[in-house]
Amino acid sequence: MARTLIRKNPSNFKTLPLHVEATPEGLTYQSIGMPLNFAQTQQRRKAIQLPDTQHFVVELANLGVSVRLTLHWQNRDYWVLVRQRRQDRGDVVLKLISGYVPAQELNLPLHTAVQEVAEECLLETPEGWLGGRFNDTWLPVPYAAALHYRETPHFVLTPQSGAARPVHCSKLMLMERPRAYVHLPTASLQLIYDMRLQVPREAKKLSLFHVDERLEGDQLEARLNRKRPDLYLMPLKDGQPVAELYTLKKDELVPASTRGLYLAESFARQEGWVVTEERVRWKDWVKQQGLVESKPARASHLQRFGDKARALLERARTSLHK
Repeated sequence: MARTLIRKNPSNFKTLPLHVEATPEGLTYQSIGMPLNFAQTQQRRKAIQLPDTQHFVVELANLGVSVRLTLHWQNRDYWVLVRQRRQDRGDVVLKLISGYVPAQELNLPLHTAVQEVAEECLLETPEGWLGGRFNDTWLPVPYAAALHYRETPHFVLTPQSGAARPVHCSKLMLMERPRAYVHLPTASLQLIYDMRLQVPREAKKLSLFHVDERLEGDQLEARLNRKRPDLYLMPLKDGQPVAELYTLKKDELVPASTRGLYLAESFARQEGWVVTEERVRWKDWVKQQGLVESKPARASHLQRFGDKARALLERARTSLHK
């Protein structure tokens, strides 16, 4: 059963619409108008069109931020994806860790990105939950009132090199060079930061969980469901993704099915500064990337079946010799 960790009043969240100017050399955004609450922002997230994907001036509903998080665990790298039921779009996708940027952080979206990692990606050991640091700064522990966080060890979150084309907030360039795109179906500007999470060697029997906020009545509720960890790992080989998905439970990688799976629009093709798709089918993305999809879930099922068959055979032999 899902456990509610915290409740928030969504009316406390405020953001601002954006004025965006793009050229082939770079993109600049700045806030305009009056602060909007969550409901007002959703009303503005309506599909738009742009005649040119490289050169345009447009007003957008909001700024969103995502983290392409590479988790380093037991000498291997994995991309971290989370499952989300998107109430505003009526679908279920695997996506990057992401969130809306509040008004007070529009000029520092990196801060929002780091907070989203702390809120959405939870690392549990038998001794408690792990806290973390971003460079030399401790990450917040948003669920400290409900969960026991260990004092040591902690994970380390570091930025990785970003996109080639610069993004400016007014006259200030975002030094971490996030990838940027305008998402036409939601009239929003999206920034993607590349980050790396180093799991400490002392963290044994590690399990990973995703916690996401959902609007329940007039409250935003953050829930933890142990039966549905909702956090998935995609292995990397030589820095390139492998078409497999796993959950992690007590240091065991558990294969996850990709049947009928959709990925969020951040995995769709980008033309210039623009993404036009709402989502992309897993099979289509695998094909676009030139990957070969294996069947880890089916192999694991056969292996478990074989183990059960051998156990039954051993019991039968034991009974015959009695």
